[in-house]
Amino acid sequence: MSRAIGASGWVVELADVRSPACEALLRDYYVEVSDRWYRLREGRDSTPEEIATGFPQMRSDDLAPPTGAFVVARDLDDPEVLGGCVGVRRLRDADGARVAEVRRLFVRPGLREAGLGGSLLATAEEVARVWGVGTVRLDTRRDLTEARALYASHGWSEVPAFSDAFYAEVWYAKSLD
Repeated sequence: MSRAIGASGWVVELADVRSPACEALLRDYYVEVSDRWYRLREGRDSTPEEIATGFPQMRSDDLAPPTGAFVVARDLDDPEVLGGCVGVRRLRDADGARVAEVRRLFVRPGLREAGLGGSLLATAEEVARVWGVGTVRLDTRRDLTEARALYASHGWSEVPAFSDAFYAEVWYAKSLD
């Protein structure tokens, strides 16, 4: 599954979350969200020690088959360059219904406003449709305002909490029917 993004030279496609390039992209994601967390609460960036301790604890192995999928935006001119990513995992909700959960949506700061985030999100939704899932959901933090605006602009609605994850402050869902 892949999708070209306009004349900007990007393709959105499935990737191996365990590859070195994907791991490096996820590390960049982790550094950004960690730095934003510490800036908001303590007025500073994350320390190298906090990154070294926290990043390995960020589980992503469930974003690979058979439990999930990982999608990247890859530069058409240089396939080694990844501009963003999103993960999708299969779950069951509290009632036992199959759902898909979107995780780790990230676009490199210099590429934001180019449509990559929307393309990644749409591809994650398509993966869930292929799985036969009727609802996608996610949790996020209040301070990730760009992400929250993206979800709202793509038809996602705030819903009551469905998890107790430490960083979860806002929950969203979207029906794929």
